[in-house]
Amino acid sequence: MELVYLIPLLYRKVAVPERQLLTDLPSVQTIGTGAYGVVSSARRRDNGQQVAIKKISNAFEVVTNAKRTLRELKILKHFKHDNIIAIKDILQPNLPHSAFKSVYVVLDLMESDLHQIIHSAQTLTPEHTRYFLYQLLRGLKYVHSANVIHRDLKPSNLLVNENCELKIGDFGMARGLSSHPEESHSFMTEYVATRWYRAPELLLSLNHYTLAIDLWSVGCIFAEMLGRKQLFPGKHYVHQLQLILAVLGTPPEGLIGAIRADRVRSYVQSLPSQLAMPLAKLYPQAEPQALDLLGAMLRFDPRERISVTQALEHPYLSKYHDPDDEPICVPAFDFEFDKLPMNKEQIKEKQTDLSS
Repeated sequence: MELVYLIPLLYRKVAVPERQLLTDLPSVQTIGTGAYGVVSSARRRDNGQQVAIKKISNAFEVVTNAKRTLRELKILKHFKHDNIIAIKDILQPNLPHSAFKSVYVVLDLMESDLHQIIHSAQTLTPEHTRYFLYQLLRGLKYVHSANVIHRDLKPSNLLVNENCELKIGDFGMARGLSSHPEESHSFMTEYVATRWYRAPELLLSLNHYTLAIDLWSVGCIFAEMLGRKQLFPGKHYVHQLQLILAVLGTPPEGLIGAIRADRVRSYVQSLPSQLAMPLAKLYPQAEPQALDLLGAMLRFDPRERISVTQALEHPYLSKYHDPDDEPICVPAFDFEFDKLPMNKEQIKEKQTDLSS
């Protein structure tokens, strides 16, 4: 497939990782920062390969953040897929174990992310949108086959290179798919992912959380590519719910009855009845098959939402769909380690083991 090479390198000047750790990685240049680290580009001396180095400063200062980092590293070490960011190495500092405070992870170098592309002046053709969506779903099929819910899919977590290859990143919020409702609920109580891409079952405090959470987020990302703006940019919890209701209409009565929180249920019941807005009105330039797939993703009831496998089989993606080239993860990822109480030193030991 031929696509325009549309993404420039984006540089931002901030502190770079310590040079003594990077003896085989010269030419370090920072390309971005995030809530959990600084990302720099570098070129290996041994083979000339360009890579990204993510420095997670003070990685063990807060137990919650340390477990998030450990979780992400273990997941990415387990996964091997073209559409998921790959860990190439975890650098060990030449420091005593007690002084080991930062984590350095060598990753695929990706020049941009989908958020920067969508909200730039660059052309985003229908073919770009189709290809990006296909790659996202192809990677997500692998993730879901490992019984992993990403829980934080959004454009800024989808990394893209100049060839328009897309890779899913940031698995720090990921959790395992549980067959026990009480365990599923406990896994979701600290849910803090970006509100704009959050599934209604999380907003409405429904009883059980499934892989369908991610398909809602994919629908929001798909809509953002079609319209070049966020579909549900809620300013707060109530506003988020209002925006969803304005597009999807009043949720089914059975779904309202399943809302656990009395105040939330009473609020939804007090609202005037609303009809769903036709997606063609929001995206008049989109082709009918695109709107059909989008509608199947944006269902209030998670039980009615399309699965990732079904989405890949949708006619909109027939140009790319190849069941023989959409692998699954074997074996599934084991989250048992994440249920154990660990202090900072124990987490540090487990992270050190990953780099050995």
